[in-house]
Amino acid sequence: MIEQIPVLLVVLPIVGGAIPLVASLVSDRAGWPVATLTLVGQTGLAGLLAWTVSTSGTVSYAVGGFAAPYGIELVVDGLSGAVALLVAVISLGVLAYARKAGPHSGPFYGLYLLLVAGLTGMTVTGDVFNLYVFLEITGLAAYGLVASGRDASAAVAALKYLIIGTVGASLYLLGVGYLLAATGTLNMADLATKIGEMAAYDSTLVLTAFGLMVGGLTVKVALFPLHTWQPDAYANAPDTVSAFISALVSTVSAYALARLLFSVFTVEFLTAVPVARWALVGLACVSIVAGSALAVSQDSVQRMLAYSSVSQFGLVVAGFAIATPLAVVGATVHLLGHAVMKGGLFAATGVIERKTGATTVNGYAGMGSRVPVSAFAFAVLSLAMVGVPPAVGFVGKWYIVLGAVNAENWAVVAVLLASTLLTLAYFARLVERLYFAEATIHSKPDEAPVTDGSGQAVSFGMIAVVVIAAALAVALTAAVPELQAMLEDTLPPLLNQ
Repeated sequence: MIEQIPVLLVVLPIVGGAIPLVASLVSDRAGWPVATLTLVGQTGLAGLLAWTVSTSGTVSYAVGGFAAPYGIELVVDGLSGAVALLVAVISLGVLAYARKAGPHSGPFYGLYLLLVAGLTGMTVTGDVFNLYVFLEITGLAAYGLVASGRDASAAVAALKYLIIGTVGASLYLLGVGYLLAATGTLNMADLATKIGEMAAYDSTLVLTAFGLMVGGLTVKVALFPLHTWQPDAYANAPDTVSAFISALVSTVSAYALARLLFSVFTVEFLTAVPVARWALVGLACVSIVAGSALAVSQDSVQRMLAYSSVSQFGLVVAGFAIATPLAVVGATVHLLGHAVMKGGLFAATGVIERKTGATTVNGYAGMGSRVPVSAFAFAVLSLAMVGVPPAVGFVGKWYIVLGAVNAENWAVVAVLLASTLLTLAYFARLVERLYFAEATIHSKPDEAPVTDGSGQAVSFGMIAVVVIAAALAVALTAAVPELQAMLEDTLPPLLNQ
């Protein structure tokens, strides 16, 4: 039964997502309850799977009974188990926010669950072509969710996302073709073995495949300068969608990039082809600095948070590219922590906007007294993103710095420290506006104000999501040793140490 959980994690949200579509022909009221039941089951299964992996080791399942490398294999180890659990928990949390915030249509919840299925599939697959299939499912669902906003700007942002996302997926697929031509297989473990046996690190086909596949995934991760879809998508989508995709879409894409580096090409490839490692580290460093600089210059809070993601994912990719145990643990911790922190920040902006109408940095003036609970949670999440201890943001960055120091990669150390100062600059500006500036924006006259802690069940649920995210940004630090233990069985074979 345990071996079948990976496939159940993919099938359950697909089946659950079909029900709201059918039910919407009669009523839209069934969408949220069905999605909630589906994700409660998803979270339970993901938790059971993560516990099994942490206690018993890797779990694998041959789809249809066709053994690898000829069939599709689903593989869950410590790294993928943690990400699969993250996807389930955050999806359920954002769904609680959506109960009041909406959208409320059946097709919305169908797309929501389809995105969960795509993200989970990307996490558990052990096949590079199957990863492409789930990458496309994820993309199509995300485009539709972004377009679900009421303004025309949401449709334009979704179209931009569609065009750029399709280019990224096409590059990845083309790379898969080159890799298949070079090795004759698509299974990740088999690919790693054959590339190693052939010593094909300097093969034109393998090098081309690496460049195309990594390039395609960096589009999905939104590293600078391939990030141009992200600010518009985050800023123009409904606040529920912004919180959801900002927390998970680039996160799982970054995980897929790490899986490609360690489970397909392996660290031997990065060692044998140092230009590949340095190109990836260089791109990550440029993204760290450029994302931070662009975030500082923004007036819109949501666009500032979007550019912040460009910088933070550069940090994650740098940790994976350095590929020392400490750096990879740090990148993993920051990857998981960023999902919680950024999802919580976007949810907080949604609450503040609905209460006060504020969407800009100057508009946040005095919000600390008007929406005290949401503003305090926003401040905690902001400081966690900067890396103030004891938040999880500090732990991830600290491990990456230690990994870079051990690898004597001083450029990454310098870039990370400079980026931390820039991150402090734009988040400190927001916190200063929240608590030390006079209010300039009033509540929308046509909207009944809902105060923090008012006791209204639905509104309290939205605020509770923000508060829980802030609490997790600090509490997850205590779980880092457990995560590190889960990765112990994963990192040695991946890093060959």
